[in-house]
Amino acid sequence: MTERIYQLSTREIPKKWLNILPSLPKPLEPLRNPKDGTPVPLEAMKPLFAESLLEQEVSAQRTIPIPEDILKVYSLYRPTPLIRAKFLEEALGTPAKIFFKNESISPTGSHKPNTAIAQAYYNAKEGTKFLTTETGAGQWGSALSFAGAHFNINVKVFMVRVSYEQKPYRRVMMQSYGSNVWASPSDQTEIGRKFLENDSNKPGSLGMAISEAVELAIKDPKTHYSLGSVLNHVLLHQTVIGLEARTVLEELGLMPDIIIGCHGGGSNFGGIMLPFLEDKLEGKRDIDIIASEPMACPTLSRGVYAYDYGDSGKYIPLTKMYTLGHGFVPPKVHAGGLRYHGASPITSLLTHEGVIRAEALHQIETFEAAVLFAKTEGIIPAPESAHAIASVIRQAKKCRETGEEKVILFNLSGHGHFDMAAYEEYFAGNLIDYDYPKEEIRKAEAELPVVPNN
Repeated sequence: MTERIYQLSTREIPKKWLNILPSLPKPLEPLRNPKDGTPVPLEAMKPLFAESLLEQEVSAQRTIPIPEDILKVYSLYRPTPLIRAKFLEEALGTPAKIFFKNESISPTGSHKPNTAIAQAYYNAKEGTKFLTTETGAGQWGSALSFAGAHFNINVKVFMVRVSYEQKPYRRVMMQSYGSNVWASPSDQTEIGRKFLENDSNKPGSLGMAISEAVELAIKDPKTHYSLGSVLNHVLLHQTVIGLEARTVLEELGLMPDIIIGCHGGGSNFGGIMLPFLEDKLEGKRDIDIIASEPMACPTLSRGVYAYDYGDSGKYIPLTKMYTLGHGFVPPKVHAGGLRYHGASPITSLLTHEGVIRAEALHQIETFEAAVLFAKTEGIIPAPESAHAIASVIRQAKKCRETGEEKVILFNLSGHGHFDMAAYEEYFAGNLIDYDYPKEEIRKAEAELPVVPNN
């Protein structure tokens, strides 16, 4: 195995997404009305989402065909290469074989266009004129802005204020695609103005930004809301990542023993691991599947598995998930895309059932891993992706100690070209490790909504 980069042809871009819902250990809990605990009918979400996306959200089909118009835009950057990280292996002195899917080669530098293109397509097909959304580090806002430009939809983005200030060039990228961008909380919405009344809210959070985006969508019948992670249809679209990786590994006669992805809401993590999950669920392979998240926002590691609001303004129905509480205001760590208070219902259920596991890392360890990766593999990773790399290094060192030649697969979800301020802080010694306080988790648990008839 002398090659390092493995590339499918454009003819081999997956023609179908993999829907994991029929294969889960148990069905997901429905969205619920906080007033009476009754399930929320799908029709109630139509003011927010395209009907096609709502159908995908609950579909029982194992595979869903990818429309030709989506495949056409995918072909701008897909298939993405699967790369053997031989230089990293050598630096670590590990017998493990480390592979990564390089999603940083997309037009906006991350995995996010995989679902942004699909969401913009389905909305355009149904006559949507405007899309609203939130963004943390700016990767999702950039991706939806790019997709909106392709399908002639105007995009309005609420960017978490701390990231808006830390990552100005992400904002410029969104504006270059024609989007309007506001720092959240903002004065553009009623809920935003309400949040701004409390100074502690000014750094913002994804939960606040979601509320602002949802408010605009609710008020205008020509506007829909778009979410870049968490939801079932988002993870569905991201399975192109793992499907491509699986095809190449099978051609090489390999299968992963360990799969790793950084985890915020769950989209890139779900994208890389879901196409391998059935092997584990059916007992064909004992795969160690690891969600790597920040110690400052340890949703799966330390959160509560319960019904909670998906947004701080309580516009969205209750979702069963791991949560740090809908009032969560994250600390100013640089992994902005991993600072959501909740987690995907799919990854939450799999964690709760013990099928996958999570580990939380401090940001200094992740930047150390990022710098080593940059020196060996030549790619400066996004701070989010650096969490996955740090977890990979932990596992590779274990293989060095045991002598096991395990195959480790991880997703490089994005590059760090817009994150130089974070690297500058790291090199200056200004970063600190932060543990999310246990008392805050207990406080969040006490403030969770009571769900009648649950």
